[in-house]
Amino acid sequence: MTTALRPQPGIMDIALYQGGASEIEGQDNPLKLSSNENPFGCSPLASAAVSAAALGLHRYPSTDHSPLRAAIAEVHDLPVERIICGVGSDELLTLLAMAYAGPGDEVLYPEHGFSMYRIFALSAGATPVTAPETNRCVDVDALIARITDRTRLIYIANPANPTGTALAADELSRLAGAVPETCLLVLDGAYAEFSDGYDGGAGLVDAHSNVVMTRTFSKLYGLGGLRVGWAYATQEVIDVLNRVRGPFNLSNIALAGAEAAMRDRAFVARCLTDNAEQRTRLTGGLRQLGIGCDDSAANFVLARFADEAEALAADAHLKSCGILVRLVKGYGFPEALRITVGSAQDVTRVLDALATFRGAT
Repeated sequence: MTTALRPQPGIMDIALYQGGASEIEGQDNPLKLSSNENPFGCSPLASAAVSAAALGLHRYPSTDHSPLRAAIAEVHDLPVERIICGVGSDELLTLLAMAYAGPGDEVLYPEHGFSMYRIFALSAGATPVTAPETNRCVDVDALIARITDRTRLIYIANPANPTGTALAADELSRLAGAVPETCLLVLDGAYAEFSDGYDGGAGLVDAHSNVVMTRTFSKLYGLGGLRVGWAYATQEVIDVLNRVRGPFNLSNIALAGAEAAMRDRAFVARCLTDNAEQRTRLTGGLRQLGIGCDDSAANFVLARFADEAEALAADAHLKSCGILVRLVKGYGFPEALRITVGSAQDVTRVLDALATFRGAT
């Protein structure tokens, strides 16, 4: 059956997003290190808040997210009126493309950037443009060289996914200073909390009217199942985004859980301390096994093997041991596996499995 209906240009060029695997055939309860989730789950206070909110499922949620925005503003010392919340940071990144890009415009991002950036651009009818990276790091000069009078958005994940590398503050500042006023620089901070001393770009938002910072509750806060994110920008940009977002985009449960998670700073501190310790263990252990990896500023490590064949063999061996990691060929690294930093026990299990793999090859 044929139809005269046609989607907007660019839509059919979108390849469906593939998330991290959750199952291994024939194995129960595999160790899932494929989606960069918090190995300790979420704050007990968040779980309690979700349970309490479940008693009011017949009520519509607030449209302004005031209690959650107030918690974010208090913890991060930001003006509450310049904060917006969304269904994960993905929704806010999508709305930015919808609001500021369209046919004839360009959306720029690093070649190994988050695969959704291309999807955001194509969904808006804009043209995706990539800039090469250098040694798996965002190359500021390469990005600047590809800015044209058609560039409307630049997406940068810092720390980057799937590499875990991060730009220094002076490089980020240099990039922000080179972006024309007709373009938004969007700093995707999904992993910002794991980078010690990094403010996620809040200072650059205050210094430049065309910089936006996004954050998520899915990683450090362990609320991937609730889908909550937030952004900080100028009042003008926030006003635009509030005009295009759905009024009831976040449920009562999501709002309550995220607010409690944001306020539980003791849980956050414990998770950050443990991640830093186990990330060092995982990185050092991989290098001792002759597996290349860069220093990571996130909650995962990109393990590099000799070639794609060895990476596939390592992935198969890990699965045979009940461990799920992430193949990242789609990000331009066929020879690599992205491994979430788990608990101490998880890291030991991964390193023991890879030691066995190395001994057998």
